[in-house]
Amino acid sequence: MSDASVAAGGADGGTAVLADVAAASAAVAGTSARLGKVTLLAELLSRTDPAEVAAAVAWLSGELRQRQIGVGWASLREVPPPAAEPSLRIGDVDAAFAAIGRTAGAGSQAGRRRLLTELFARATAQEQLFVRRLLVGELRQGALEGVMADALAKASGLPARDVRRAVMLRGDLGAVAAAALSGGAPALAEFRLQVGRPVLPMLAQTADGVGAALERVRPAAVEWKLDGARVQVHRSGTEVGVFTRSLDDITARVPEVVEAALALPVDSAVLDGEVIALRPDGRPQPFQVTASRVGSRGDPIALRTAVPLWVFLFDVLHLDGEDLLDSPGSERADALAGVVPEALRVPRVVVSDEPAAAAMMADALAHGHEGVLVKSLTGPYEAGRRGAGWIKVKPRHTLDLVVLAVERGHGRRSGWLSNLHLGARDPRTGGFVMLGKTFKGLTDELLRWQTERLGALAVADDGWVVRVRPELVVEIAFDGVQTSPRYPGGMALRFARVLRYREDKSPADADTIDTVRAIHTAQPP
Repeated sequence: MSDASVAAGGADGGTAVLADVAAASAAVAGTSARLGKVTLLAELLSRTDPAEVAAAVAWLSGELRQRQIGVGWASLREVPPPAAEPSLRIGDVDAAFAAIGRTAGAGSQAGRRRLLTELFARATAQEQLFVRRLLVGELRQGALEGVMADALAKASGLPARDVRRAVMLRGDLGAVAAAALSGGAPALAEFRLQVGRPVLPMLAQTADGVGAALERVRPAAVEWKLDGARVQVHRSGTEVGVFTRSLDDITARVPEVVEAALALPVDSAVLDGEVIALRPDGRPQPFQVTASRVGSRGDPIALRTAVPLWVFLFDVLHLDGEDLLDSPGSERADALAGVVPEALRVPRVVVSDEPAAAAMMADALAHGHEGVLVKSLTGPYEAGRRGAGWIKVKPRHTLDLVVLAVERGHGRRSGWLSNLHLGARDPRTGGFVMLGKTFKGLTDELLRWQTERLGALAVADDGWVVRVRPELVVEIAFDGVQTSPRYPGGMALRFARVLRYREDKSPADADTIDTVRAIHTAQPP
């Protein structure tokens, strides 16, 4: 059978091929209803070879399995004319991406270009458009992880809650999809918490004050919210692994955390916490100091001497053979206190009234930290979710937004990329809704950094506004949300200012337009 006939068979109901994935992507992008997206994706997944489904799931979520392969907008300016008929299998394209990513050293740029040319020469016009958008991060068809998980449940005939839990424990929707479609419920049941393999962290909802938080969770524990970097610490015997919130392995970069884990009186454990750089007086260094240290690949001994890190733990997911994910928060806290000394635990009190919670928040702020987390005593650890049992409270309005574009500076800022266009995530479309612009809060150091970083993400430039791939998350402080017909969402931030870039967060972690609407609605007239 020829490649073309294989592709045709896929389109007619046989094994899905790249043409089917591209067509499904276009159809999903044109469908606003969540159920419609789920149905389209489920139909595709049900026809996809289980050996290729991980790649298809990643692509339809706007990602590559290989993450970065060294291909940017400039590499795609000139591609060969499209093929007349489809011939590319999903596995062909995934293998081509892997080969491009492996190309390094002398002549690597020419080598990647040759491989790209070969790939695009075999792709039809629709396939070329799909692959181009995928490679430059512009594939926004609304197939977010929750939608994909529901589609997988529908395609496999398995309960959605079981699929979501497997994704939570594995941290890889593609791997779960391959298992579910090839092995059904027994294969899905094999996904358990495994020491040494990180799970997606539980995230917090927000409230305007401790009183509002206690209305949703009471009685509760109130913990300091540290301005550090989230870490998940795994220990099995003498082996320790340390992972970021995005599940990257940073064990070699944080010897202080490894030593602290090895000193605990446990044989196996999975612990949740933060690492943070502190000043001599115990107050936190600026977040950028912690982020730079955690992200550095230099000599860890020298880095440790220059910028030491402290680890503070606040939850335990597994302890000496027992999984604690489903245990109440109070029981997990007791288990943590039984094996982790107080000096390594985030300060915490149990309260039932607002004055006690407010006192704890005042204490956290007095020590230079962000605010507090109000946590349920009865709720489970909802890995990978922004659970109702954790509520963060800060003394000011802040949002994590995505940079959509940037304007060239003038006057003193001439030559820099300065005024940021800010967008909130739209969970229904997978795109972003612009909420305004700001250049306030930018230091000269940040201006230099963002000019270089955003220049590398540029996809279009009209000489004034540089449109960029929506990849950078920035934390924005603001005084309120006002009605504004100027922007698509009908709202704009008042007195927006940059606090910091959040390179530890992906666009999927950005705040949603629904959160902004809720703030807008809750404001006094």
